[in-house]
Amino acid sequence: MCFVLKTIFGVVRMNSDTQRPYKTESGIKLLVYYIRQDDPKKCTAVHLNKMGKVEMVHKAGNLPRNAVLLNPFSLKALSIEDLPAIQTKGLIGLDCSWVSAKKVFGIEEGNELQLKSKGSWRFVDRILPYLLAANPVNYGKPCQLSTAEALAAGLYIVGYKKDARYLMDGFKWGENFFALNFELLEAYAAAKSSLEVVQIQNDYLDTIYKKE
Repeated sequence: MCFVLKTIFGVVRMNSDTQRPYKTESGIKLLVYYIRQDDPKKCTAVHLNKMGKVEMVHKAGNLPRNAVLLNPFSLKALSIEDLPAIQTKGLIGLDCSWVSAKKVFGIEEGNELQLKSKGSWRFVDRILPYLLAANPVNYGKPCQLSTAEALAAGLYIVGYKKDARYLMDGFKWGENFFALNFELLEAYAAAKSSLEVVQIQNDYLDTIYKKE
């Protein structure tokens, strides 16, 4: 799903007796909180894990406190302002079905996965700005990114462009994600704050609507 967001390349492999997450070549900790809702054969998080690029975490309590979590319902956009937290705590993508996304993120009631209501939501929530999906399931759809795309976008926006491309190079359609969104990704990466990211997004959307 879009935001959302996995551990990555140039990884530091772990022994079974250590709990340190994998890291990118740049030293960024990338993790995926895996809910097991999507078809594993189509799940980009599972694919990345098999390639040794991301660490899958199945319990919220095992995720690093105050890490940046890509959340499609957050009220603040990801930006370079979040770089310190990502460098010290890591970046997390939550892999779940888009159909159940609101329940998983505690937007709706009546679901045992409502982490916020259980008092275990201890992350820095950030939403990704407008981007188009390149994955086969949601190709061309705004904001409905796969977990791999969300993590790659997050890395790109905070300046880790090489790591972002490495993350996606195991997918046949991976480079298409950057081709579809190149101008926006470059603009978001150049922004100095969350407010600037939102302004860039809004200006772009205004342009699209005017053309229509």
